[in-house]
Amino acid sequence: MDLGDLRIFQAVLQEGGVTAAARRLHRVQSNVTTRIRQLEDNLGVALFEREGKQLRPTPAARVLQGYAGRLLQLAEEAQQAVAGDTPAGSLRLGAMENTAAVRLPPLLADFHQRYPQVRLELRTAPTAPLIAAVLAGELDCALVCGPVDDVRLDSVPFSRENLVLISALGQRVAPDAGPYTLLAFDRGCAYRQRLERWLADSGCVADRLVELDSYHAMISCAASGMGLAMVPEALLAITPAAGNVAIHPLPPQLAVADTVLVRRHGQHAPAIDALAALLPGAAGG
Repeated sequence: MDLGDLRIFQAVLQEGGVTAAARRLHRVQSNVTTRIRQLEDNLGVALFEREGKQLRPTPAARVLQGYAGRLLQLAEEAQQAVAGDTPAGSLRLGAMENTAAVRLPPLLADFHQRYPQVRLELRTAPTAPLIAAVLAGELDCALVCGPVDDVRLDSVPFSRENLVLISALGQRVAPDAGPYTLLAFDRGCAYRQRLERWLADSGCVADRLVELDSYHAMISCAASGMGLAMVPEALLAITPAAGNVAIHPLPPQLAVADTVLVRRHGQHAPAIDALAALLPGAAGG
């Protein structure tokens, strides 16, 4: 298999189609289509089902996805190994949305100043899909909600968040004041799991859960009285709508949330090692 074909295959999967993949790879669409067909011919299986202009991954594509990520990562590690210990090449980093907005900018500014030859790619998502992407080789490392108990992964502490429950100003939060609507990310979000634990422990009742895709929308909806949300307190300081929400403290077992950097166990590459070394918890990791 040609590594170039695998990179194109991954881009089509991640972008959801040929047009977006071609734009990301700076290629013409016909070239992307041709390379995908070549890969299918070499493997002897169909990787995508074509419905008009839409592509739907086949089961074979999902199997190849994990292998492609690992093969490309090995190729990157081999290139860096023969080039020496200086961080270079690409670094595919994942992060939770709140981490990318609040905690990550100073770290990345420092990293870029020290290692300008590293091309950084940042993807934001909830914890579960980020961990899956690291294990599949689609990301080199990711900042997720810890602790992460998986022998396939190594982790280094990064930061600690204090989570709070928010509602509209003046809204009472008590078992006899519901039912409530919960505002949260999808099921892959570790903070959503804590919100559901709070609901079970508090005696409050929810009759609806609305999934949103950004904290900005979540905080704005809570401010308007639409429902309750659990968010990092540090995020409220940089969100304009935060002045229109009431903050409700949580018990320590739900409020304290550590963020850790995870990567595959035993994986070493100069760029990943350099980023991990800049983390506040690196000395104790």
